[in-house]
Parts: sequence; structure tokens; C-alpha cells
Amino acid sequence: MAEGQLKVQCYKGQSYVPVDGSKVTINPSNSNARMDYLRVDLTTDATGQTAPISLSAPPIEYSNEPTDNAPYSLYDIRVERDGFQDAIIREVQVFPEQTALQRINLIERANKPSTVEEIVVLPNTLFGDYPEKIPEDPEKPLPPPSSGVVLPNPVVPEFITVHQGGPNEAGPNFRVPYKEYVKNVASSEIYSTWSSNTIRANVFCIISFTLNRIYTEWYRGKGKNFDITNSTAYDHAFNYGRNIYDNISVIVDELFATYVRRFGRKQPLLTQYCDGKNVQCPQWLSQWGSKTLGDQGRPPYEILTNYYGSDLELKTAEQVKGSPSSYPGYDLRVGSRGEPVRVIQGQLNRISENYPLIPKLAVDGVFGRKTEESVKVFQSVFNLPQTGIVDYKTWYKISDVYVGVTRIAELRGENNIFYPVNDIGYRSEEEPHFKYPK
Repeated sequence: MAEGQLKVQCYKGQSYVPVDGSKVTINPSNSNARMDYLRVDLTTDATGQTAPISLSAPPIEYSNEPTDNAPYSLYDIRVERDGFQDAIIREVQVFPEQTALQRINLIERANKPSTVEEIVVLPNTLFGDYPEKIPEDPEKPLPPPSSGVVLPNPVVPEFITVHQGGPNEAGPNFRVPYKEYVKNVASSEIYSTWSSNTIRANVFCIISFTLNRIYTEWYRGKGKNFDITNSTAYDHAFNYGRNIYDNISVIVDELFATYVRRFGRKQPLLTQYCDGKNVQCPQWLSQWGSKTLGDQGRPPYEILTNYYGSDLELKTAEQVKGSPSSYPGYDLRVGSRGEPVRVIQGQLNRISENYPLIPKLAVDGVFGRKTEESVKVFQSVFNLPQTGIVDYKTWYKISDVYVGVTRIAELRGENNIFYPVNDIGYRSEEEPHFKYPK
């Protein structure tokens, strides 16, 4: 057997406020009948995280080509902490040579009756049985600008509301941070063992499809109270509460605002795709086909044009909602000066109140060695390459965490609209009182 790694991250509610001292127990799932009994007991540190633990996983060949053999091993996680409800995540998927990240948002007992929150991770769509995508015309007719229905330009939302089930089926809604949604879908629909080029091409497809739904207000324009569904017949396989993977997370943090569109068009392309094994789709991206191209060294743009045609461009949305300040357009490093440095220093200082490992800084607008060290510690805590440089993905990750540690009180006071559940996001309890954040 090969090995993969698993790391558990515990936070208070929807925030990035860490919960230390949580007891984490890991066992093989019942479906792992071939594995010897194993129990691992861990405790979260001051950052709310456990140390990565090595666990048995299948041979990597199982995820390199379509097969009836499960490409990952399954584990159950239980988290216990005084003052919080117990949490159980079942059938967490661990691939060989990869690190699985399981985020758990613990619910304080004072807010709800003492119960156990339990989530079951569904099979990856390449291995499970899911309905195939119903083809759509990728060019959506848009109402005139005077109607106020369509956004003036594509923007990256702070949150996205996902409906469980098809658009006309009853089911709960989940309001989750947009980037976490993309990471969830990518971890649900492709294998983290695939090449970086293949993962990037598939992430571009997920982003473009999602931003098309938001830009055209495809469901809200039809009177629905959500942005997208988790039905693979219509949209993507969002699996509420599932684990993600560190390499997919880093790629999404880098690409989250970049989408595919055709030359001369404003709307993101509705990049439909299929697995290429059970379902063939000549005009769409084939997931297994994209793996082959990635293995050949083809870059993401060439993989995309191979399926959608050569009249494509990659466009980065100018507006990222929910961020206190926009990326300045250049990396910050030792020697940098000015207001962007001051912004980052101030945000890191606020984050360090919840993460004392991050050194406090003088907010002087000068990027020196102390600021570099503070950035490196932040990158280490939040699973980014430890360069000490504030690049695009680090800037927006600092922004995400800063907002997360400062806004939890505000989120909890939203007039009983969203109720916290056991992972990133809030569940709408009373649909008639649903309010879409402006």
C-alpha cells in the first residue's frame, strides 16, 4: 500500500478563529475492509490544526486511469472539544502522495442543543454513480441592461448559495465562501494526483461555469433563491462538508478570479464537461482526456482550446467582493514600500491576535525581514508556499482570513437568516425569509 496524508483544521463557526485543544480521532471507515484496524488520536494546536498524519492509501496507478478499484482510502474523523458540539466526518478520501485537508467548523453548544453533527463524504464523481450533464446552449440570451437583472461585468462574489438537488427539487441551501466552493467542487470531480496542468484546466472550467451562472443570474432570474445547484445534471457536484486537497487549494487560490470567455464576448463561457469514460462529449472538455493532455505537458490554455476551440481568452475579473483592499498589481517583498505594505502589515497584526505564532509588526509601510518572516509563518499556517512574498494568492488569502477573524459577530447577527452547520458556510433554515446579500 502507498501512503497519503491527512490534516484536520478546526475553526469556530464560519470564521477563521482557530479552536485549539480539540481531540481528533481517526479510524478507517467500515468500507475499508481490506485495511488492518487503526486508530489515531491527535490534538489541535494553537492554530486549530493537527499535525499531518500519514495513512495507508491505494497504489497511485488506480487514479491514473479509469478503473473499478477505488483510487483513495476512506477514513472517519471525530472531533470533541469542551464547549462545542461533537463533529463526525465519515469516509474522508485520502489519495496516495497527497495531503487531504479536512476543515471542521465547530458549533458552540450555547447556540444549539448538544447534538452530534455528522457529514458523509460522497464518492468522487469519476468513481461514483452520478447523472450526466444535460446539455445547454453555452451562449445565454441576456436581458437588456435596463432590466437590472444581469450584472454590468463579471465579478467574483464573496459568497455563493448552493442548492442541494436539482433546481426544482426541495432541499436546503448552503451559503459558502466562493473560493471554498470551487475547491470543494474540484476535489469532488477530479483526482488530486493528476498533473498541475490538468488540474488547472479543470479549475478554469469550474470557475467559468460558476461565474456564468452568477453573471447571467441564471437561477435568480427565474425566481430561485440560489446561485447554483449541486446536481451534476445541471451544475457541479458540490459535496457539503467534504475534505479538499492542499495542491488543489493552492491552485484555486491562484486562479479563483480568472475565467474563460470567447473573444468579443463579455460573459464567462459556460464550460460544460464530462468524464470522457462513461459519457462522451465531443464539444466539451473530457476530464480523462484532459489528464492525458496534461501528462503530455500541454499547458492549461492548450487543453482548453483543444476542446472549446481556439477563440478563447483567459480574463481576470477586476472586482473581488468582500476584500478590504484589491491586490496592487505587483508582488510585495523585502524592499517594497507604500500603502499596500501598510495594509498587509495591519491585517497580519489583526490575524496574529488569533494566531499568536504570527509575529507582530510595526505598521510603517516598509517590507523588511520581520514582515517577510510574518508572511512566511502565515503561509505555513494556511497551506501556501512559504516564500515570504505577498503574491496574488497570498494577498487574497490574508484578506480572506482577516475578514474571517473580524466578521464572525456580524455573520451571526444576520436576523436569523443563516444558521451555522459543521463546515464552511451557513444553511438557510427558513426559505421564505431567505435574503440574498447585496
